[in-house]
Amino acid sequence: MDIASILGFIIGISAVVGGQVLEGGHVSQIMQGTAALIVLGGTAGAMLVSFPVQDIKKAFQLLPLIFTKVDMDVRPTIDEIIRIATIARKEGVLAVEGQRESIVNPLFKKTIKYVIDGFEPNTVKEIIDTEIYLVFEEEEAAGKVWEGTGGYSPTIGIIGAVLGLIHVMSMLNDPSKIGEGIAVAFVATVYGVGIANLWLIPMGTKIKRKAAQRMLTKEVVKLGVVGIQEGLNPHFLQEKLEVFVEEHLRRSDDGGKKE
Repeated sequence: MDIASILGFIIGISAVVGGQVLEGGHVSQIMQGTAALIVLGGTAGAMLVSFPVQDIKKAFQLLPLIFTKVDMDVRPTIDEIIRIATIARKEGVLAVEGQRESIVNPLFKKTIKYVIDGFEPNTVKEIIDTEIYLVFEEEEAAGKVWEGTGGYSPTIGIIGAVLGLIHVMSMLNDPSKIGEGIAVAFVATVYGVGIANLWLIPMGTKIKRKAAQRMLTKEVVKLGVVGIQEGLNPHFLQEKLEVFVEEHLRRSDDGGKKE
């Protein structure tokens, strides 16, 4: 669970609502159904016009990723790669076939099959590179959907405010309603700016960052598979892969884990 995302949403909304109350206002003053309809509906329309349906579907599918912590500890994957590399070096690549079902990492399990089947090294690397790139592009595009939608939301809020002011202008013959009408009109601006900067843009940024993190863990698998195919010494391959391990998780020279 990504606690930062949960705390971010709670703190952001609490700060806005709390500020309204501390200024002497009431929560009901910023609860306007018409303003919400204009901003949410207009923003949704702009999203549909701007992005392909498949990108929008992927953007919604990846929403849980915002609250899910990406496991950046690649040590279990490295250990798995070294285990297979040791078998391949001692008994030959074909001996790996019997160990393939025990492999946990799905990308490693899938791509080591190319080595077993005797694909050319460059071909294997190209296949893995393409698979990693396409998944990354798909996930990054989903993040851009939310960021792009966040760019429209404030403008839609301004449109809502202008519509509200037009309504206020029609009540100039009743000055007692002008102040209240202006306040209601600007609620749409609050919605537009708030939704963009508290939700949409941060959501897109978080998805894009986590897409990059997920791609990094897949790079370990790619280098591992290529290393096995090239017949690298397992010890050397391990040293090469541990570059991807976060500093505080790396093994010390005596084989223990750094504190």
